[in-house]
Amino acid sequence: MKSIFKNAFVLIFALSIISCNNSATDSAKNDTANMDTATNKMQDETESPVSLFDGKSLSGWHGYNKTGEVKNWAIEDGAMVCLGAAKDAEGGDIVSDKQYENFELSWEWKISKEGNSGVMYHVVEDRKYKAPYETGPEYQMVDDIGFPQKLEEWQKTGADYAMYNANEKKNLKPVGEWNSSKIIFNNGHVEHWLNGEKIVEFEAWSDDWKKKNSEGKWKDFPDYGSAKKGGIALQDHGNKAWFKNITIREL
Repeated sequence: MKSIFKNAFVLIFALSIISCNNSATDSAKNDTANMDTATNKMQDETESPVSLFDGKSLSGWHGYNKTGEVKNWAIEDGAMVCLGAAKDAEGGDIVSDKQYENFELSWEWKISKEGNSGVMYHVVEDRKYKAPYETGPEYQMVDDIGFPQKLEEWQKTGADYAMYNANEKKNLKPVGEWNSSKIIFNNGHVEHWLNGEKIVEFEAWSDDWKKKNSEGKWKDFPDYGSAKKGGIALQDHGNKAWFKNITIREL
């Protein structure tokens, strides 16, 4: 009889230990699942695109090297519009209030006939610079077909202006129609996209980049492309241009 009671006690004790272990395991699994959910939530929040244009105002933007009201840009039908007031490529550009380092920038745009504009990034504001292009690389936007002067390939839409030409995948919509564009900058790796196609890809600060920089248009601009963080600039080149659905996702 004692043996039976002893065996029963051992069995009950063993089952208790197994139950406790299972409870601990389940609790650990739940804790891990909760941590994974929290981590994923934080990643989603970090990686979600943020709008740079509310469709109603120029909130979040200011004139390059300026304070006060911006008068050469307006809002029309939910689009941010460059009125083309600048007489040349200086004086009319606007810049984001916030600065960015690694990012994915997307926007929709169209330009007027014979128009010229662009989007720049890593733009540095300082009185020693006259315009964003002195420091910020540019995604070129221009009327490839109707521009009144002959354009070199490095001056055409989608190019990293005066540095890298767009490839054969480029499919530019006719003037007056909306295009969608994207710039990806991730630790020096750069991509330009146009209407769903990757049309430019290069490595900033590589030997090839340095060679193009020192031998081409930017040889007289020592600070061009050197900043690793800066503002996003929209160019007023004396022509009307429209921008909408401007979003950025920090990487």
